[in-house]
Amino acid sequence: MQIWPVIFALVLLSLVGFAVGQWRATVVLSRNEYLHSRPGHHGWYTALITFLPALVILIAVSFYLPHTIDAATLENLPHNEQPVDALSRQVALNEIQSLSQHSGILPSSPAMAEAAKNYEVRLRQATLWLAISVLGTAIIGLVVSSSQITTQFKARSIVEAIFMGGLSLSSVIAILITVGIVLSLLFESIRFFEKVPLLNFLGTSWSTQMAIRSDQVGSVGSFGALPLIYGTAFISLIAMLVAVPIGLMSAIYLTQYASLKMRRILKPVLEILAGVPTVVYGVFAVITIAPAIRAWGQSMGIDATSDSALAAGLVMGVMIIPFMSSMSDDALTAVPQSMRDGSLALGATPSETIRKVLLPAALPGIAGSFLLAISRAIGETMIVVMAAGQAANLTINPFKSVTTVTVQIVAALTGGDETFDSPRTLVAFALGLLLFIITLLLNIIALRVVKKYREAYD
Repeated sequence: MQIWPVIFALVLLSLVGFAVGQWRATVVLSRNEYLHSRPGHHGWYTALITFLPALVILIAVSFYLPHTIDAATLENLPHNEQPVDALSRQVALNEIQSLSQHSGILPSSPAMAEAAKNYEVRLRQATLWLAISVLGTAIIGLVVSSSQITTQFKARSIVEAIFMGGLSLSSVIAILITVGIVLSLLFESIRFFEKVPLLNFLGTSWSTQMAIRSDQVGSVGSFGALPLIYGTAFISLIAMLVAVPIGLMSAIYLTQYASLKMRRILKPVLEILAGVPTVVYGVFAVITIAPAIRAWGQSMGIDATSDSALAAGLVMGVMIIPFMSSMSDDALTAVPQSMRDGSLALGATPSETIRKVLLPAALPGIAGSFLLAISRAIGETMIVVMAAGQAANLTINPFKSVTTVTVQIVAALTGGDETFDSPRTLVAFALGLLLFIITLLLNIIALRVVKKYREAYD
């Protein structure tokens, strides 16, 4: 069902309603009559009353009509070709829709060809009635709302209430989405732990290879997540050792030492790194960094693999530098200039002022940038897949291959098992819940740090 022309016409009518409402309010003002609200508020009121009721009808009808058309089309099929289950029903609908869209396809039976023609007719009729109902509602709303423009009509109050309701609805939707994500992770994780004991999940052996039948060897996989947690923390640590000092020092230079001309050049160049896709970083790690680290390690007598935690961590650190630098820059810039001037007036050097005044005062913002950077590192997948591999190892050697939680989530959901009833697939939800808990703990710690030092410098 093509609804985009209807949406375009609805938006156009809303723009017309805004212009009409504003024009009518201007006419009232031209007669030297008092208006409770500004002409812009009357324009917004007319546009909203034109748009919102019609939008509700559009959403409701567009969800309801396709199911009605599908059911009516299948009911008209001959009795011997009626689908008997959900799968055959979907197959029949797919054939009918394909025949209605592409005339060159041969039907499986004359009845299906006739059903495709009927489906196309019903679809055109439904689209026509949808357009009539939606645009008719919009025109009625335009006429009624524009006729309400009088001297005492409180358009501003209504418009503000509508926008406040929209903001509240957006907040509720965001909360519900978050709750839905958490509940989906929780329920599926419960299903996983019904099949795999919790102690197994907290073990040190990770092997998701499972046999097809329970009587075969290796029918129960090993789902110890500790190597994944360790690999995530290990690579994130390497990345933060690169990103935090470089990002923080670059922010200090840009805010305290660089000239205005130099800042205008360096800051955009630095932030270009934030726009580079992660797959490009992954290719850079595989083609350039990983071979260089392996060659250097072999020259020093170190057994370095092509897939190493060091290569992934270094490239990930470079990727995170713009996040750390930009937020630290904002935090340092937000410190009142009077604090810096007072420190310099008391005889402190610029470096002492930065270390003893600016950095402590900007610590809440710097802690926030650190949190964003480490969250970015924990959630990164592509670089780790390409540069660090998928071997679940517990090793402190950065030249060895490790894997992370996010990599194994991707591997579990793309392994070909789409039934979501085996531990091999359900483990992705348990890992997702684990990652959620880790991120939540990091947020709680960061909020406590920010609260403590913000009270000291407010």
